[in-house]
Amino acid sequence: MDKFYGFDLGDAESAVSLLSEEIPDIPEILSVNGDKSFITAYALTPAGELMIGEKACFEPQVIKRKLRFKSTFLTSEGSRKDIASFAAGVLGALYEQGNIIPGEDSCFYVGCPAGWDANTRELYRDIFERASYPPVRIISESRAAMVSACQSRYLQVGYNILSRPVLVVDIGSSTTDFAYVFGGKEVQMQTAGEVKLGGGIMDETLLERSVAMCDEPERIREIIDASEPWKNYCEFTARRVKERYFSDPSFWLDKPCMESIMIQYDRPARLTIRMDEQAAEALVETPVASLGGASFHSAFTESLRQVAANISGQQPELIFLTGGVSKHPLIRSWCISQFPDAVVITGTEPEFSVTRGLAWSGRIDEHLRQFKKELDLLISSSTVENIVREHIAQLYSKVVDALVKPLLMEAALPVFDRWREGAIRRLADTDEAMQEAITQYLKSEEARSLLAEPITSWLRPVSDALEEHTMPICIRHDVPYTALSLNSYLSAADMDVRIDAKDVFAVEEITWLIDSVISIVVGLLCGGSGVALITGGPTGILAGAAASLLVLALGKDKMESALLKADLPTPIRKLVPKHAFESRMESLSGSVRDKLYESLHYDKNEEITARMADEIALQIEQCLLKMAEVVEIPLG
Repeated sequence: MDKFYGFDLGDAESAVSLLSEEIPDIPEILSVNGDKSFITAYALTPAGELMIGEKACFEPQVIKRKLRFKSTFLTSEGSRKDIASFAAGVLGALYEQGNIIPGEDSCFYVGCPAGWDANTRELYRDIFERASYPPVRIISESRAAMVSACQSRYLQVGYNILSRPVLVVDIGSSTTDFAYVFGGKEVQMQTAGEVKLGGGIMDETLLERSVAMCDEPERIREIIDASEPWKNYCEFTARRVKERYFSDPSFWLDKPCMESIMIQYDRPARLTIRMDEQAAEALVETPVASLGGASFHSAFTESLRQVAANISGQQPELIFLTGGVSKHPLIRSWCISQFPDAVVITGTEPEFSVTRGLAWSGRIDEHLRQFKKELDLLISSSTVENIVREHIAQLYSKVVDALVKPLLMEAALPVFDRWREGAIRRLADTDEAMQEAITQYLKSEEARSLLAEPITSWLRPVSDALEEHTMPICIRHDVPYTALSLNSYLSAADMDVRIDAKDVFAVEEITWLIDSVISIVVGLLCGGSGVALITGGPTGILAGAAASLLVLALGKDKMESALLKADLPTPIRKLVPKHAFESRMESLSGSVRDKLYESLHYDKNEEITARMADEIALQIEQCLLKMAEVVEIPLG
């Protein structure tokens, strides 16, 4: 992709930026019909000419004129047609001025309120596609503002804020958009997007204040009510004077900030728009009907209060203000009042923060596409599987060491305890009971938890080997190499994406492991359904004399067979002390460990290794993909 355009289509004013190979650092704000920030308006002449911007507001000979249509996008079908007409006019102007060359490899990033859902964004994107735009992606204006903050050399914010809680406040002309960003991830909020509180309310208040103070207030109100073009012109002038004043209030302390309008209607009338300290206070403290009688100040602070209440995690440490109205000095003080521990910042040109962030987002996404493409190639290769195979023997050793003693004590010992207490009638029944006990234990959460530490330890050298392949990918695309480091996620408890060591060795799905353990433990402990245990214990077993008599009378083989089938009285069973079982378990643990390791490593080596490698590699690859998603904003 050669060029990335950012299109901040606002309800009152819009802006377009461009980032390309020729403009690699800071997106250029493009002039559209001579204005970098142009009025969101269009008009049609009788000859079929489409006008946009300021000219569309004041051209007398038009058959259709539309302004302020984005704010009704969610509720008005006609708004979609108006947006399409305006967007077509902007695209035509860009082509006419040579900002877009037909056939070039470019794309547009168009902003929308954070509160718009996926379906609404797709509907919005379709408007631009039908208007013959290059490929279009719709992203939230709050994300664009965040990216702009990260990229801004003036702010010197950098990547570090992406691990901290940040509140982005984008004050548009019709809405204020709040977005809480933590760890580089935007968190949807109940108040995000479509808060009907924007700079346009101040424009209307200033216009009404100016009309009330003029020589012919009733006459000018009649003209404004009767003539949409003159109403638009007066509101635009009020906005221009307001922003001029707020750009540097101290400059206007000893000089007038004003603009006069000579309204030519049936007879001339003059209206003067004036800004000073008193007017600045009136704009935010005057009750407004559209806000239910609340002032801009009270409505804004109430929104901040709701935002604070809706944040379930840490309160913001940084508040980033965007939009022309953010220059108002009181806005900063209101934010500090609600969030006293936060740092409040804004750029030198906050009115262009979103459009620049949109263009930057295009380049970031291009880097991401290339980054993920390389990651996909790594995952589709056999690299991860080969690394796992090279380390699988160490995994077997660690798992066996962790499981053997708990398995004997928690699964095997209770089976013989049950036989000793009479719950299992015959020694011949212990095989089946042992198999069931071992199976259930290996499937238990306790067994899974025991695996967490040894598997985490095993994953570290696997991660080190894997980083030899992932680190170059990260470096090529300006991604922090830790973004694909399993070691980072194994130890970072506050990260959203972690690989769970208990899931790597998915015992409940590996039936061959259960079979191996059963055959080894039952064989070593029972030696044929429990006889080895009760005849080889340290006390001479089963009341030694009785066993000896049976051997003399029946012979060893027949004695063992008789014992297997016998339902011995409980007092006889209890002649075998409980500590004899425990001692037997302890003495056999080394043999069980060796036999189990040998079985895992040799007896079924090809089958086990292939299955284990595939299963573990799949989980590692899925973790890498999740970690790649996290770097979406950190690339900014």
